[in-house]
Amino acid sequence: MSDHATSPEPMGELIPLHPTTALSRSEGTHYEVVLDEETTPTRDAVLVEPPDPVRERHPIIPAELRGWPTIRATAEHAIGRWAHQLSYHAVRAPRYAVLGCFWASVGVFRLTGRHLRWWWVTEQFGLRQGAAERNDPEMWMKLHREVKATRTWRGIVLVGEAAGVAMAAGVILTGPAWLLAATLAGVVPALARIGRPTDRRIISAAIVTPRFRKLNPDIVLRAYYAAKLGDPDKPGQQVQFGSTMSRDGNGSRVLIDLPHGKGLDDAVKAKPAIASGLDVSLSQVFITRDPTSHRRHALWVADRDPLAIPAGRTPLLVCKPTDIWAPAPFGLDERGNRVAVEMMWNSILVGAQPRQGKTFSARALALYAALDPYVKLSVFDGKGSPDWRKFRLVADRCAFGLAMTRDGDPVELFIDSLHAIKADVQDRYQRLSELPVDVCPEGKLTREIARDPRYRMPVRLVVLDEFQEYFDLPDADATKEVAALLVFLVKVAPAAGVIVLGATQKPSGIGTGQVAQQFNAFRDNHQIRFSLRTGSWQVSELVLGSGAYSEGFDSSTLLPDYKGVGILRGASDATPTVRTHLADAQDTEKILTAARAYRQRARTLTGTAAGEDVTREARDVLADVRQIYNPGERGLHWQQIATRLAATYPEHYADLTPDAISAQVRAFGVPSVDVKRDGLTLKGARTDAINAAIERRAMTTDR
Repeated sequence: MSDHATSPEPMGELIPLHPTTALSRSEGTHYEVVLDEETTPTRDAVLVEPPDPVRERHPIIPAELRGWPTIRATAEHAIGRWAHQLSYHAVRAPRYAVLGCFWASVGVFRLTGRHLRWWWVTEQFGLRQGAAERNDPEMWMKLHREVKATRTWRGIVLVGEAAGVAMAAGVILTGPAWLLAATLAGVVPALARIGRPTDRRIISAAIVTPRFRKLNPDIVLRAYYAAKLGDPDKPGQQVQFGSTMSRDGNGSRVLIDLPHGKGLDDAVKAKPAIASGLDVSLSQVFITRDPTSHRRHALWVADRDPLAIPAGRTPLLVCKPTDIWAPAPFGLDERGNRVAVEMMWNSILVGAQPRQGKTFSARALALYAALDPYVKLSVFDGKGSPDWRKFRLVADRCAFGLAMTRDGDPVELFIDSLHAIKADVQDRYQRLSELPVDVCPEGKLTREIARDPRYRMPVRLVVLDEFQEYFDLPDADATKEVAALLVFLVKVAPAAGVIVLGATQKPSGIGTGQVAQQFNAFRDNHQIRFSLRTGSWQVSELVLGSGAYSEGFDSSTLLPDYKGVGILRGASDATPTVRTHLADAQDTEKILTAARAYRQRARTLTGTAAGEDVTREARDVLADVRQIYNPGERGLHWQQIATRLAATYPEHYADLTPDAISAQVRAFGVPSVDVKRDGLTLKGARTDAINAAIERRAMTTDR
């Protein structure tokens, strides 16, 4: 390995030092080292040796024995491991005994055969046969006499051995039982080991250690030379190391310096060949850019395939309130570290082939926002699948699919919602600029402003699943209108506290013309990008953004077996491969039910979640509820109120739920109390409370 390979830090350019001004090393001078040897050094130039590498001292007391809690945890782990092994083998002890006796009997015959071959001196047969073929009778007779003498001596040894075994067997059989048991315990395993084939284990392992490739410099160099990234025999074409091989998480990491003329692009293209040379799977090899040089890159090789291990259920299942101003838990990277996404001030793009976990990944972020009761959600699903339907529990606006429903035209609702959000964004910028400096120091939305109902500027999340469908509507004018609105939102809205979360299985775009250009503009203006498996590196780069492939990031190399695994770019300085947390339909419903309860307590349910139907004619809810009470009825359960409203005014209340009507009526100050009716005591509203609310509203209107 060259001096360059052992240098502890990247080499810089040569710095000339004047002898009268140069400081000694003890005075803290920092010296840099040349990249290439100087062929004609100047008289004033001083070549300084690089400082000795800092040697790390191993701790005197191991980490697992520091402190009583650590010692206890270590002991519990060791005892648990031993207990598992003991229990595992105890259950299988009868099987071990049968197999041991069987292979021990085979071992008796194999051991007898070995002794007979040793006695007969079978290894000399080839020598005598060779002498006969050469017609050398003297040598043959000499060998024959030697083998006769050897057989005589070895025969005497075998007879003595047999006599000794017979005498020992007689003593053991006539002796105490413990002696026989001890003898069998020692002899049977030994004979069984002799008798069993090498690939037939008697005792199976209770704990299996997964196989992994232990890397060293020789293996890495062999892999790179096999991948044609250098030539060890040509001058200037050697692959060198920019750092020593070190452990990094659950893998090994090293900096690689390719020969001059080779770069990161070549290493990325040769990644399959490198994986083959390292004798590991392709998904274990990660090549990332090093900022110091294009011909230098970092090679990280996982001990085992890190993407084959699921990240597990979402931590949101604890159903505790979240804060949109804090990063959202998303999954685990290839090293097993937690990955979180900063949603504020960003727009997020999720792209992939169908059935790779795209919707689940986007929904995980939306669930995090839903658990913050001060975030206003708008959810639109272009494909109309059941994946997002439960968000009705918390969403201010939502529409699913493109076909007409009983609730109206989802496309019209979508367009109206986009117009309302655009107007809100424009109004926010105006009002933020007018707020005092002590309230809005930087002229932008703050957590305090977003959570104060006086300012009416909550953080908003706009979810667009399969958004390509909205760029290809049957109505061309509607398509153009939607395209213009979406481009405005993705470019302008995040800075006003409106987060755009888009997901698509067709990131390559649709059609041609102005709408196609607007689709590309919408797709390319997302700051955070997550690409699950795609069909080609070109599609991968469309999702991850320009330059992703040249930096070594290609989601088309992800295996189809890995669901919910993708490359996350733009969320941080790193670009990890993330295994997202799982939240299935049941998990989603549980989380959204809790999110709705938090919003009810915070009084932040609006729009669809509060039972309002923005597509229908506005109704006087209090008056409608009062009308369904029969004379003499002092109260009704919420379920009875919802049923009667649906029967009396089906065009307005056909899909009304008890929770929705409860939220709407309680908004007027009507309390939800226990109502005893038909032998049941359930929550509902009393007649006098509704009358009082109507009177209060009338008095307020008169004033």
